[in-house]
Amino acid sequence: MAVNVHASVDRFARAAAVVAAAAALSGCGTINTLAVKGVASTLSEGGDSVTSHNDPALIAGAMPFALMLHESLLASVPNHEPLLTTTCSLYTQYAFGFIAADAEALQREHYDRSKEQSDRAFTLAERGKNYCWRGLDVKFRGMSQALKANPTRALARTKKEHVELLYWSAASLGAAISAGGLDHPELLIDWPVVRALAERALALDETWSAGAIPELMITVESQGEALGGSEDRARRYFARAVEIQRGLSPSPYVALATGVVRSKQDRDEFADLIEQALAIDPENDPSHRLVTLITQKRARLLLERIDDLFLEPSPRPE
Repeated sequence: MAVNVHASVDRFARAAAVVAAAAALSGCGTINTLAVKGVASTLSEGGDSVTSHNDPALIAGAMPFALMLHESLLASVPNHEPLLTTTCSLYTQYAFGFIAADAEALQREHYDRSKEQSDRAFTLAERGKNYCWRGLDVKFRGMSQALKANPTRALARTKKEHVELLYWSAASLGAAISAGGLDHPELLIDWPVVRALAERALALDETWSAGAIPELMITVESQGEALGGSEDRARRYFARAVEIQRGLSPSPYVALATGVVRSKQDRDEFADLIEQALAIDPENDPSHRLVTLITQKRARLLLERIDDLFLEPSPRPE
């Protein structure tokens, strides 16, 4: 799953000014509501001040404030769909890109702390998913229930303008299922919903957000035949993601390595893919520098833990 922080520092600065104005006008309900909606719209807009940052630790420290700010605004405008989507995306990115990553790093030497972080990642991912589900119901009445009954039919009314909501709905639910792991096996029943959301987003706009959807599909197709996965399709989505991103992102390489390649226990190909991910220069795509740095940090950890991930070297045919 790609980690792509949508909030930006200058957006927070602009939003803070509007929040101050809203507070000053708190005695006038109509004006205050308009001001809050203005902040919500500001926070929902795109920007690359954060995605181009070179200090993931600084961004990780700022994320809780961003989450609290978004939630406080949603208390005033609970049906603001763009803000619901953005809040969902931030929780998903924080859970997967920072908290779950910390759990993975701690797993070998500090199991108890790793388990605490894993549990926290699950809670955050679930919270994010719930915001996306609210967004779906705001946009399409009854959608969250319809998805459980027949996801493909339910999503037929969605259009290209809804791709961001569809993507984050798929990513957040997928992150919750992944973070839940063996502690929450009951969540696997919702995997067809993840696939349906991702496939619908792909059909509507394959190149959205620099190939994020084909990248997500690598993970979807890596789940094994029992969950509808396919190694051949995973590799095709890998090639397409690399093509769209012009080879500037390490994320497809890590997704394929940790997906079908690890499942096959092909240690050599796993190492090759991780090394390709690490060879990418973050400066070649400054607008996604943060994502590259976060992904490469995980790639280094995976390479360090390779003996834990593979039973033995897998020989390549000559």
